[in-house]
Amino acid sequence: MKQKKIIILLAGPTASRKSELAIKIAKYIKGEIINADSMQVYKEISILTSKPDLKDLESAKHHLYGFISVKKKFSTGIWLKITLKKIEELWSRGQIPIIVGGTGLYFKVLIDGLVEIPDIPNNIRKKVRQMHSSIGQEKFFKKLIKLDPLSKKNILPSDRHRSIRAYEVKTSTSQSLFKLVKKTKSNFKKNVFKKIFINTPRELLHKQIEIRVDTMFNNGAVKEVENFFKIKVNKDFSATKIIGIKEIKDYLDGKKTLNQTKELIVQKTRQYAKRQFTWSRGHMKSWKMVYSSNINDLFKKTINKIS
Repeated sequence: MKQKKIIILLAGPTASRKSELAIKIAKYIKGEIINADSMQVYKEISILTSKPDLKDLESAKHHLYGFISVKKKFSTGIWLKITLKKIEELWSRGQIPIIVGGTGLYFKVLIDGLVEIPDIPNNIRKKVRQMHSSIGQEKFFKKLIKLDPLSKKNILPSDRHRSIRAYEVKTSTSQSLFKLVKKTKSNFKKNVFKKIFINTPRELLHKQIEIRVDTMFNNGAVKEVENFFKIKVNKDFSATKIIGIKEIKDYLDGKKTLNQTKELIVQKTRQYAKRQFTWSRGHMKSWKMVYSSNINDLFKKTINKIS
């Protein structure tokens, strides 16, 4: 492949073999991998987040994996700032950045730019989230579109995170989040991006999730959670929301059996994958969809899409 300034974006649901595919691409095109998974940034949690292992890290150059402590606050804005610098660094060395992960918001801010939103006062944030918790997403969304009618066209009714965000912004600033979005500019021209989404069939993905969860427990997930709770982590920080932490803590406290814990983690991981598919339908319509059960065939299909 002729070298030029491009950025390969490789997204897909959890357990869709993104990391494996990214390594094959990196070797083929003289590229380096940049993490776009909001939970794989943490040092102390590797098993539950399925971070690339030592063999993977030696196979291709990886960036932004396990580089920050769970005790530190981390945000989409921080990720974007670091990633923009890393892209320029890779380009300066003649390398192609391959951004890989399952956090849709990371890809969105990279493509479209980060919306400049004033800090939301804690009292408003708390009030909005308590309201959402008490009435549920369906009723909350109806209240949101009355407060901010632009939300109806821009947010999926099931999108809890963006619904809450839009409500907070409108309540705090009296401006629609989507008017602020229109003022936002990308750091890149659109043709820089080669956008690939691994569209794994649901049934197969469910099986792969089951296998992954079994592997996590075989590799020491319980011990990892024991060590996590020895660290004093702010309960509001994102790391505490990693799937498996609460579930394994309940097992350690005798509230659940091992099998119940595994089943619950599988269930929650499937629900997370479903949300990733929902995001892709709403925000990744221009992305090229690829799939094959054979990794070599998947690699060939991907290379054809980005060539």
